[in-house]
Amino acid sequence: MPQFFPLTNSRLLANLTSLGFVYQVLTLALLLMISSCAKGNLINFHSRTFMGANITPIAKIKPVNHPETIVYIQGRIEKHAPLIGEQAYQIADSTGKIWVVINQNSGQNQNNLQLGQEVVIKGKVKYKGITLHQQEYGEVYLEEE
Repeated sequence: MPQFFPLTNSRLLANLTSLGFVYQVLTLALLLMISSCAKGNLINFHSRTFMGANITPIAKIKPVNHPETIVYIQGRIEKHAPLIGEQAYQIADSTGKIWVVINQNSGQNQNNLQLGQEVVIKGKVKYKGITLHQQEYGEVYLEEE
């Protein structure tokens, strides 16, 4: 007949208790890492870092027939161009560069964006082109969502 040992074995209880403590410490560490990225502004790497989001390499963003295509990009701010009612930022990753247009009335605080800053941005793929001498010239850009 099998023998059952009561759970009063002090070594077993100590191991179970320390295991629970390890999980608590790991959970706390994870929460601290996540909260350190979320200091308040949505545009810079803070809460715009979407856990599990599919980041699209900039080189893979192409003009599409569906103007409502939404992508997430991650990169470094290289240039800034103030526009009337909007701001444009050139974002670069290891695969390429793209301009992102942000409406100043969107409620986001663009003053916190700095050249060289790492950002994650959600935007709609847009294309603006012109035809000169039967040649199409244009540029793909993102409109911030």
